[in-house]
Amino acid sequence: MKIVFIGAGSVVFTQGLMADLASLPELAGSEIALHDISAERLAVAETGARRIVGGSRTGLVVTTHLDRRAALAGADFVINMVQIGMHAATVTDFAIPARYGLRQTIGDTLGVGGVFRALRTFPFLDALADDITDVCPGAWLLNYTNPMAMNITYLARRLTRVVGLCHSVHWTMDGLADLVGVPLDEIDYLCAGVNHQSWVLRFSADGEDLYPRLDAAIDKDPGLRRRVRVEMYRRLGYYPTESSEHSSEYVPWFLRHDEEIERFRLDVGEYLRISADNVAVYERARAGEFEPPDATMEYAPQIIHAMVTGRPRVVYGNLPNHGLISNLPSGYAVEVPCLVDRLGVHPMAVGDLPPQCAALNRSFAAVGELTVRAAVDGRPEHIRHAAMVDPNTAATLTLEQIWDLCDEMVRAHSDLLPEPLREEMKP
Repeated sequence: MKIVFIGAGSVVFTQGLMADLASLPELAGSEIALHDISAERLAVAETGARRIVGGSRTGLVVTTHLDRRAALAGADFVINMVQIGMHAATVTDFAIPARYGLRQTIGDTLGVGGVFRALRTFPFLDALADDITDVCPGAWLLNYTNPMAMNITYLARRLTRVVGLCHSVHWTMDGLADLVGVPLDEIDYLCAGVNHQSWVLRFSADGEDLYPRLDAAIDKDPGLRRRVRVEMYRRLGYYPTESSEHSSEYVPWFLRHDEEIERFRLDVGEYLRISADNVAVYERARAGEFEPPDATMEYAPQIIHAMVTGRPRVVYGNLPNHGLISNLPSGYAVEVPCLVDRLGVHPMAVGDLPPQCAALNRSFAAVGELTVRAAVDGRPEHIRHAAMVDPNTAATLTLEQIWDLCDEMVRAHSDLLPEPLREEMKP
């Protein structure tokens, strides 16, 4: 069996996934093919991977490839974790909107940052889909690259064996288990929505609804009321599956207000520091400092293990909405539980979301749908339309400012954008 890492120079993520794969004895003898376009980053990734594999101890074989098609040839699974533009593009995604007074916290999923991250990723996704179709058409593409919903919606036009993976649901439930005092493996839960804005629809243990216990925990700890996701739960009735920082930039109610930023302890520009920290980790690895990775609990190794062994697992995946959530847009990627077995990934139909949750998800999806349409149809005006309907951007800027901001972002990222989208526009 062959597992390919695309963007293996993402040292922290690569090492975590390698540690998970190395812990599964059924995968012994598999080839882990590492690919990156940077020879230096690839060499650093290889050093870490070989330390984790430990020679022949796990039976995993590590190979490295600067040529993507060579890496993909004969692949059974492809794990994508590419970030187009790297740290420099992230800095641009924050710096230009900040000059207009637009605040972002993470900027990789929605908003101006998410829109332009998607637009510079789409050409790469086209090239990757071409290569998979040519040299490993039976492979499953397991995507970790954000913005997840936009990327999966875009990729699904080209590939059928593709699923988007994110750890938000798992770690949300892990945190809720601590709050209610019940071990995670004893909790039954159902979540659904769009990636980074899914909802805990059912939350129980041994037949007991655990939401009242969560209410009691919140009442006992005033600090919890100073978190965005708790405020959203109190107002909407269902707990969101993403951090407060992430959640705050998908809605219009928080980041435009100084008092709300202070009240909910929001870290504006947080991802700039996270991105800089990741660069620092890479530099330490390049200097030979190896930090043994912890288990990641990521879904990709679980999916691979289930398909190889035939032992079924349930994970949360992102796939096009074809009858999965009936009150969200058809075709746009949604996040739902999926049964994985030897035959593949089988998403479970959830039906209707609570109407208030679906309403927020629809405004979230509208931004992504317009962004995908901009690229598919070569319509640069749809970039501006996506920013216009983005909740945080629309709450902060005038229409004139939004169009000027998009023009400036197009100029800054021009070389990475699809050719038809590189022009500036005036209404």
